[in-house]
Amino acid sequence: MNTVKTMLGLCAVLTLGLMPLQAVAQSGSPARERGEVVICRGVEAHTCGPMVKVGQEAPDFRAVNAALEEVSLSSYRGKRLILNIFPSLDTPTCALSVRQFNARASKLENTVVLCLSMDLPFAQSRFCTTEGLDNVVPLSLFRSRDFVEGYGLRLADGPLEGLMARAVVVIDEDGRVIYTQLVKTISDEPDYEVALKALQ
Repeated sequence: MNTVKTMLGLCAVLTLGLMPLQAVAQSGSPARERGEVVICRGVEAHTCGPMVKVGQEAPDFRAVNAALEEVSLSSYRGKRLILNIFPSLDTPTCALSVRQFNARASKLENTVVLCLSMDLPFAQSRFCTTEGLDNVVPLSLFRSRDFVEGYGLRLADGPLEGLMARAVVVIDEDGRVIYTQLVKTISDEPDYEVALKALQ
């Protein structure tokens, strides 16, 4: 009988000890650990970490092009870069942002626009071919852990969890971040003019 009581007592202690851990697991990480706050389809969502900052060296990453080849950010060193980051080409605003940057990119010297999303390379290539977009470079992040870790822009919760938030990052010839915008409401377009002014 004493053994049974001892075992029950131990179980109670263990259960009480695990309750705070259980509560943390259920409630999720604190907002500061979840990164930035955005509005996605009318509800608050969070990115997986803090966004890359102006003044820092742009973290290198690998992404996949239409030929299923891995392309690294560092391979564009010496070029000015606009990273147009978005959830999916299958949404009107994302498609519009690619068209807008494509139209403006032809007027920029020594500048490459990389369009980055979780869309598969086949879908990206088909979209750009159908639309006649040849001034931007579509790259898929579907297996790019280093982009997720370095830029903090994957959605950690909300209706589009797992996809990228909408953002623009501008990088100079030396690989330094000179402008960022995280679009607070994902259905809104980025500020094209301000992003382009960062390169003037």
